[in-house]
This record gives sequence, structure tokens and C-alpha cells, in this order.
Amino acid sequence: MLSTLPRLIGHRGAKENAPENTLASIREAARQGARWVEVDVMLTRDQRPVLIHDDTLDRTTTGTGPVPLMDLADLRQLDAGRWFDAGFVGERVPTLEEAVALIRDLGLGLNLEIKPYPGQEEITAEVALNSLRPLWPSDRPLLLSSFEVPCLDVAQRLWPEIPRGYLLWDPPADWAAIADRIGAATLNVDQERQTADSVAEYRATGRPVLSYTVNDADRARTLFGWGVSAIFTDAPGRLARELGPDA
Repeated sequence: MLSTLPRLIGHRGAKENAPENTLASIREAARQGARWVEVDVMLTRDQRPVLIHDDTLDRTTTGTGPVPLMDLADLRQLDAGRWFDAGFVGERVPTLEEAVALIRDLGLGLNLEIKPYPGQEEITAEVALNSLRPLWPSDRPLLLSSFEVPCLDVAQRLWPEIPRGYLLWDPPADWAAIADRIGAATLNVDQERQTADSVAEYRATGRPVLSYTVNDADRARTLFGWGVSAIFTDAPGRLARELGPDA
């Protein structure tokens, strides 16, 4: 499943050029040549999985307040593109089902980050995976990731054959033991906190190291030189051009 992992993965689509976690951003990532995209999933009040990164609506929509305090029908009335550029006015917060249909049509691989509102870790993972499973083709590459260990526990229980990525920012002392327990297939780490030694330590567990979020070609080359397998980027097309043969 991870044998097709590319060097560059579109972060929230192609968020340098389109509003993040929207269908427009996914299309833009594909237009730029991305072969995989990463998107975030969270639940509405009526437990519908939608693509959004923040706990609140304020930054990326015309709404305000916590995401799980709004039903899907009301969320669909919000504009998720106006904040980015006038050319994206009318873009909506997509459901997971809509995003998956588009990703399938575009022939992309998917890294789905389970991004629960605090206190909703298990239910978010359960609903998202139960929604995704009947829609995702068995021959298409898929990686399920989260910072939240309970989400990865649920993924291991409900869909054990799909690889899991353990997202790390400030790793706990027992990160390696946790990665073993949840059967993590990859370690997805913050690029700003990495050194040659830290990457070597992660790689010593036998897992590919993925790094977020990298928009600078020189930094990408450094990370690849340390042994990072893939990077998440807001600008897959631009970075591919700047990296040339290194992409």
C-alpha cells in the first residue's frame, strides 16, 4: 500500500493556491501533478464527517464557533472560499463522501488525517472510517493518520489492514513504544523540529519518516538527504519544479 508513496504529498490539497480542505484545493493539487493528497476530517454536531482543519469555523469559513456545534445543513450554508480569494467565493466545506468521490475520480492516493474536536477522538475515528470504508477502492493507496492515539487505536481495530501514520509534534518519551502498540506504519513529523539525528532515530524503528509542512526546496533536499521518505507541501507543483530530479 505504501509502495506507491510519492516524495511530495499535497497538504490539505494545494493550500498555497486554493482554500485548504476544499474540493477546489484537491482539484488544484491534481492539476499541479500531485499523486497523493492529505486532508483533515472532523465531525459536525449531527456526526457527519467533513473536511476542516481547525476546531473552530472562524479562520476558513464565514461562520464562527466550534465545528461540532453546527449541523451539516447549517455548515453547508457557509462560504469556505471567500477568505482565501474572491475567485473561490461559493466554495463549500465538503463532506468526506464528496471529497473521496473526487479523489477517486482524479486517481489520487489519500492520507486522511483524523482531526477530532477535543473529547471526540473515538467517535470521530469510528464515524469517519465507517463512512470511508465502503467508498474507498481496495486497489487505491490509503494512509490513516492522527496525532491522537485513541484515533489510531480505533483505526487498528476497525480497519487493521490499512496503514496508520503516527503524527508527532513534541513526541512523548515513549513514542516508540506507542508506535509499536498501535502498529504505526509511518512516523509523520514536524519538519521544523528535525535534525539528522532525530530522523535517524525515527528511521531506526524501521518505519518510513514523512515530514510536514515543507514549502522550501532547500529544506526538502536536506530532509530527503537525512532519509525522509516523503514531505507534505502546500505547493506540490511549485516544489516539484524547484526540486527537479529530486522531486
